Formats: sequence, C-alpha cells, structure tokens
Amino acid sequence: MEFGFILTIFLIGFVGSYVSGMLGIGGSIIKYPMLLYIPSLVGFTAFTPHEVSGISAVQVFFATIGGVWAYRKGGYLNKSLIVYMGISILIGSFIGGYGSRFMPEAGINLVYGILALTATVMMFIPKNGLDDQEMDEVTFNRPLAAVLALIVGIGAGIVGAAGAFLLVPIMLVVLKIPTRMTIASSLAITFISSIGATVGKVTTGQVEYAPAAIMIVASLFAAPLGASAGKKVNTKILQTILAVLIFASTVKIWMDIF
Repeated sequence: MEFGFILTIFLIGFVGSYVSGMLGIGGSIIKYPMLLYIPSLVGFTAFTPHEVSGISAVQVFFATIGGVWAYRKGGYLNKSLIVYMGISILIGSFIGGYGSRFMPEAGINLVYGILALTATVMMFIPKNGLDDQEMDEVTFNRPLAAVLALIVGIGAGIVGAAGAFLLVPIMLVVLKIPTRMTIASSLAITFISSIGATVGKVTTGQVEYAPAAIMIVASLFAAPLGASAGKKVNTKILQTILAVLIFASTVKIWMDIF
C-alpha cells in the first residue's frame, strides 16, 4: 500500500473515532461515506459498499472499546439499559450482518439511507428536561428498549454499522435517557452490537483486513480522546453536533441513491 493511501485511511479512522468517543456513536455514520467517497477523490481505488461495510464493522468494535473505557467512571454507564438493548441489538446485528451477503450494493446504500433519515428526523425533535434527572434515578420502558434495539440491530448489521447513530436518538427521544448517560451507555451497547456485525462480515468474507487494521490503530488513539472531550462539552452542543453530522451524511447518501 502507498503511504498516501495509508495516511488517508488513518485520518478517516481518526476523525470518525474521535466523533465516536465524543458523541457515543460507533462512528460509521461518519466513516461510511468517508470511506466510500474520499479514497477515490484523492486518486486511490474506491472501496465497494460491501468492503466499506466490512471495514466499518471491524473498526467500530475497537473504537467503542476505547470510548467505554474512558466513560467507565462517573456513573454514566446504565447497566440495565446496556443489558436489555445490548442483547437485542447483538442478535439483530448478527442477522443483518450475515444476511447482507445476499443483498445488492444498491440495497445496502438504501438501508443506510433509511436509517440515517430516521435518525435525522428524531434528532430534531425537542428534548426538554432530559438532563435534569439524577443519574441513579433514571428509568425506562424495558420491553420497548429491547424491541427497538433488535430492529436497529438488523438494519445496522446490514450496513456494517453498530447502529448507535440511531440508538442515540431513540434513547434521547423515546426512552428519555439523559444525554451523557446516553452517550456512555450507547458506546457499550454499540460495542456489543459490533460483535454480531463483525462476526457476520468476517464469516462471509466482506472485510479488507489491511485497511481495517489501519482504522483500528487510529480508533485506539482517537476514541478515548473524543470521550474525554465529550465529558466537558455542553450537552446541547453535543446534541446539535450529532444532529448536523447525521443530517449531512443523510443528504449525501440520498443524493447518490437518486
């Protein structure tokens, strides 16, 4: 591999993983379009959607480990929420990751576009009073959380994402979880989800290992840095950044679909 190609992949991984740690997402909402379009724009061979989804699945696994480790103290990790949504999304992501081998590339992009559009709409719904709750007093609808996580997991497994870009709006808007608890817990849930998606992609031969390794190295550096930054930034600013990133990615994907 050329040095320029290695640097390009590393920077994509670094940016995506920093955002992952800061906003509680796996980073695929950023890295999927970046991997799909940037290499060809700077003169390298473009990845196919199948290759991008495979690389993303493996990289998210490592990015979320770094993020969870940074949030392990402070009471931000809701263990009950992580168990209920984590088990459901793991099952769903394995089904989606394995089943994606039977889908055309246009179908993978369409699923991604639908997920991103749904997340965008939810992020712009007002979320008043969320962060007035004490961390040890937070409650949620457990059956609803499990069902929604299963659905998200299937769609996310198809595109090689861990689904956090959709989990975060669900946790904020539907389950009414405070912002920082949402960010920390979604990273842990995303880590569990990425196990299913990664196994599904690896067993069906959809992973380019050299680019994936570069992304992994970048994520191990960037995700903890992003998580540390996320603890210091105002929650309204975090929500706004996430909404803008999801919206921009959604617009680009749908422009390409049509």
